[in-house]
Amino acid sequence: MSREALQGRDAYRAWRDVPTRWADNDAYGHVNNTIYYTWFDTVVNAWLIEAGLLDVTAGDPIGLVVETGCRYARPLAFPEAVDVGLAVERLGTSSVRYRLGVFAKGANEAAAEGFFVHVYVDRETRRPVPLPEAWREKLTPLC
Repeated sequence: MSREALQGRDAYRAWRDVPTRWADNDAYGHVNNTIYYTWFDTVVNAWLIEAGLLDVTAGDPIGLVVETGCRYARPLAFPEAVDVGLAVERLGTSSVRYRLGVFAKGANEAAAEGFFVHVYVDRETRRPVPLPEAWREKLTPLC
């Protein structure tokens, strides 16, 4: 069974350096799969905060993760540093599907590729709300 190749660096619009930690390695000597999800969450939310969109204590709307996934192509291990690329695959009415690529520092081929889907909701009611225009304007260049 053949798999579709993972996307290269040119598929991503924003980047973040992420150090691996000693505790990230599992008993098999590589970064545990659960760590990739913490990287995805960190990269997406750090970008939103830096873009002035997300205020984690008082902002409205807030994004709730409703779906995630990841495909792995090669192992990474401490003390490797990694680059995580970010792009938007789909900008919906109240949701965003983010694509993330994990690359060994300087490598051209992805070690892993994942996605996060956020549904944006009212902070109090937790009901979906349309993305504000300011969010659309800042997210569109990531598409």
